[in-house]
Amino acid sequence: MSFTFTTLTDSIKEWTENDETTFVAEIPFFIKNAEERILKSVDLDYFRKNVTGIMTSGNKFLQKPSDYLATFSLSFVSSSENVFLLQKDVNFIQEYSPNPSTTGIPIYYAQFDVDNFIIAPTPNANFAVELHYYYRPASLTTDDSGSTWISTNAPDALLYASLVEAYTFMKGENDLIQLYTSRYAESLARLKNYSEGRNYSDSYRDGLVRQPKT
Repeated sequence: MSFTFTTLTDSIKEWTENDETTFVAEIPFFIKNAEERILKSVDLDYFRKNVTGIMTSGNKFLQKPSDYLATFSLSFVSSSENVFLLQKDVNFIQEYSPNPSTTGIPIYYAQFDVDNFIIAPTPNANFAVELHYYYRPASLTTDDSGSTWISTNAPDALLYASLVEAYTFMKGENDLIQLYTSRYAESLARLKNYSEGRNYSDSYRDGLVRQPKT
């Protein structure tokens, strides 16, 4: 089973038995929220990218790509060596480096806002930087007849997450919201098993245990 925007819209209307105009107009938002829920719950290798850029001397900020969702790793080249920055929160960065005019070799970074990372110490030179990250793919709602990786490989999770959004909007019965939340969780668990269990040979990131092939 695979959904297009049209077929998923029809399924949501059928499952909710609701084709009222105001409700139907909200369906694209239900689907987008469902996609966002899935993308933020599972690290899917399919949605990973690498980009390169420059950390600028004296500038504590580094701009994120427009499709940025989450970081896999952030590194830079110093003295011909690849150095990985350690991720912290903004409060740590501000306490560690309260004076942004104090520069040095960068050690830490944090999510500053929607568009930027903050670096500490502030770079004391220009450094070539590489960001390995999870990106936010185009939504199913952008094309009536096309499909996406999620709508093809995780249709159940997408449907049930959309139904949770729809019934929440309708202020539906708690029993139904709980039912679809439970079904979404089950579908998400299957997706996680698929995503995390299919790569066996090079999963040493963050100390992941290598699983033997069966």
